[in-house]
Amino acid sequence: MSSVSPYDLAVIVVHLGLAGIGVWLLAIDARTHRLPNRIVLPALAASLALVAVDALVTWRTTALIGALAGMLILGGFYLVLRAMSRGGIGGGDVKLAALIGLVLGWHGWQVLVIGAAAAFVLGALYALALMALRRANRSTRIAFGPWMIIGAVLGIAIG
Repeated sequence: MSSVSPYDLAVIVVHLGLAGIGVWLLAIDARTHRLPNRIVLPALAASLALVAVDALVTWRTTALIGALAGMLILGGFYLVLRAMSRGGIGGGDVKLAALIGLVLGWHGWQVLVIGAAAAFVLGALYALALMALRRANRSTRIAFGPWMIIGAVLGIAIG
């Protein structure tokens, strides 16, 4: 029977904390269509610090580089979408994308791609289902943060 190392335990605790924040943000965004800076920005700052500590403790600089690249790539992609969408993507989505990109990038490129793509696939399926049920039309605003969070969880679980 193998035992869990202190490092593995720390990774589990961090992921549980991020899951809790994700559930909180999911509920807030679904209800208000807002992703509050008072939650997203401290989570991003703490995650950046944890990724840096991880790199120092484990000497895994590739995980650090992947995390930072994921943050910049996914956050940058959402920033471009925000500029092009005329209000469809909010600033909270951009900041959440940076946080999600950091976490998914830490796990690896495959996880980043799966998690990012899953958000769009799931969000589109949800919108299409609402339209098919005549509960939404092309101009209906749908909170995207929940799909980003669920996509990230799927990316980690599948990737």
